[in-house]
Amino acid sequence: MIRSAVGRKLFMAATGVALLGFVAAHLLGNLTIYLGPEGINTYAEHLHAVGMLLWVFRAGLLIAFGLHVAFGIVLTLENRRARPITYKRKNHQRSSMAGRTMIYSGALLGIFVGFHLLHFTFHAIGPPIEVLNSGLPNVFLMIVENFRHFGFALAYIIAMAALFFHLSHGFASLFQTAGLNNDATLPWLQRLSYVVAALIAAGFASIPVLIYSGLVIK
Repeated sequence: MIRSAVGRKLFMAATGVALLGFVAAHLLGNLTIYLGPEGINTYAEHLHAVGMLLWVFRAGLLIAFGLHVAFGIVLTLENRRARPITYKRKNHQRSSMAGRTMIYSGALLGIFVGFHLLHFTFHAIGPPIEVLNSGLPNVFLMIVENFRHFGFALAYIIAMAALFFHLSHGFASLFQTAGLNNDATLPWLQRLSYVVAALIAAGFASIPVLIYSGLVIK
């Protein structure tokens, strides 16, 4: 399957579904910050309580992410090789800007994932963090203190804009790969994709926006 373009698209779709599920679950967990320090710190404690299962889950996500990136690059290069001479004038009748820039929004998200891991997972950058009696970081305070810095807040908002563009096309492409879209369903699936992408991106972006605005306090 990997040797065929159709097979690679199926792998792209499968890994995309896995990553979309993680993003949605991660958003729900992050939104517990609006329950106050107890909410998101308890959520973080529950995550760490599963022990090795958390690292197995992270390893699976890393594999899915790596495959998604690799197949995305391969398919993009194949599409470009299929048309070595570009059109003198392009008339995009069905393709959207999100679809035409998938490789760029994906690259930006890849850079953001590395930055996000260094920032909130490994604590290699950002202000010093407070450690609770449990030995875990005070996640609520860590997030609030970081997003009070304009640079960190802006970086996350830009990344969520890229996430919106990537998801708005990627979600619709899942149905196309599965052969579920046609002339009748295509407009509805495109609208659904924009709604899903907007809700996820806005949910994530609301956190740095509200914290930097001073609406989420310690």
